[in-house]
Amino acid sequence: MTEHEKLLFRILRGTSDANIPFDGMRSLLRNMGFQERIRGSHHIFTKEGVEEILNLQPKDGGKGKSYQVKQVRQIIIKYRLGGQEQNGQ
Repeated sequence: MTEHEKLLFRILRGTSDANIPFDGMRSLLRNMGFQERIRGSHHIFTKEGVEEILNLQPKDGGKGKSYQVKQVRQIIIKYRLGGQEQNGQ
């Protein structure tokens, strides 16, 4: 199991939202085909075919904010991202 797969599993499981590393979440989203734009501390992610825009900020300690991890989880589930069929796109 790759690091991205492990992190995806942790995000989807939803039991440790406060302990998801921000840089890992950024890397996972880029791997899923999201484009990242940075404005100050805001990391803005967009993807063709995904209506929502993710605006993420790290909290102190390099972790993702819990409510933002929940937003990422909802997008992954809603658009069925992260499956084996997505990796080649």
